[in-house]
Amino acid sequence: MKVLMINGSPHTNGNTFLALQEMEKVFVQEGVETEILQVGNQDIRGCIACYSCAKNGRCVFDDLVNETAAKFEECDGLVVGSPVYYASANATLIAFLDRLFYSTPFDKRMKVGASVVAARRGGLSATFDELNKFFTISGMPVAPSQYWNSVHGKTPGEALQDAEGMQTMRTLAGNMVFLMKSIALGKEAYGLPEQETKTPTNFIR
Repeated sequence: MKVLMINGSPHTNGNTFLALQEMEKVFVQEGVETEILQVGNQDIRGCIACYSCAKNGRCVFDDLVNETAAKFEECDGLVVGSPVYYASANATLIAFLDRLFYSTPFDKRMKVGASVVAARRGGLSATFDELNKFFTISGMPVAPSQYWNSVHGKTPGEALQDAEGMQTMRTLAGNMVFLMKSIALGKEAYGLPEQETKTPTNFIR
């Protein structure tokens, strides 16, 4: 099994990374292949709604988004981590996720998703909710933990002092492994749920 982990912080070894790394330890123990992808310090522009991806199956901007698409398709689980800025995720990360999720045509249903957020003090729950929406709109089950998936810390390394936060990360990783394995067994026995043809509607007619 494979888990792709996205570090949405501009700091490669900051508190967001430490949270992801704590999860990675559990994944390794469980024999799950992992990769942590550094996104938060990359030059990634936002979506321009050109809809080229609907015709070409890839984003018109050929950058890290297109490079990540194949890894996303192959993985069984996706973990997205972000620091909190004004009760919101890092804007670079959101630009990356907007384009990654929208431009990739493959079926994302039943890939397990999890979001992880880090902050000095507040805005964690709002950012956690923001990131989870990428999963739920795509038919991806969201892995639970023992608390909302957050760690506290300002300067790099402080998150390690958040004992409950680190435990939450380990619990999240363990639950994620269980979900991925259970879904794999379910798909083998029953296949994916039948899906109706999507009926898009507009509020203005």
